[in-house]
Amino acid sequence: MNYPLTIERLIQELIKLPGIGRRSAERIVFHLLNNSPKDDIVLLSQRLIELKDKVRLCNRCHNLSEDDECSICSNSQRNRGILCVVERPNDVTSIEKAGTFNGLYHVLLGAIDPLEGRGPAQLKIDSLIQRIKQENIQEVIIATDSDTEGETTALYLTKLIKPLEVCLSRIGLGLPVGSNLEYADSATLSKALEARRII
Repeated sequence: MNYPLTIERLIQELIKLPGIGRRSAERIVFHLLNNSPKDDIVLLSQRLIELKDKVRLCNRCHNLSEDDECSICSNSQRNRGILCVVERPNDVTSIEKAGTFNGLYHVLLGAIDPLEGRGPAQLKIDSLIQRIKQENIQEVIIATDSDTEGETTALYLTKLIKPLEVCLSRIGLGLPVGSNLEYADSATLSKALEARRII
């Protein structure tokens, strides 16, 4: 069926989002068209604009924040001697949901992936090393994914961090090989943190 151009344009934009195919995009468009008051649609569009205007990366750990420093970095109750290194900001959220980690984070903003043209220089590794040296970090937990890219990144980080004479551990049991942190449930993540191993 040929939709009016306005509908088709919105469908094409929605298809660009992860996990949304054409059928899902059509359902969303017709829900907005038939079931949502104009005020709700205006509010949704305002929230999307706010998302791009207000959310940025923390200057210190590269987590998502609306301020120069995220709420975790600015929280004086956190254990400032332990640093958990993750690939993405949503990994921070996953670990926080487990409720068992009270240290700080460092977000690499990716993993080493030569096939995608992403090497160590494209990640936030230099700022990680600076933080370890300058912030009196005693333990670094490497919590990258257990897929090939995550393991490659963990090995690279191990070589860099070992000479800095801090306790170095890798997130442990509980995560199946080849999985991503964002898909793990809270109990699994909690066990993985508790069972981390010294490298």
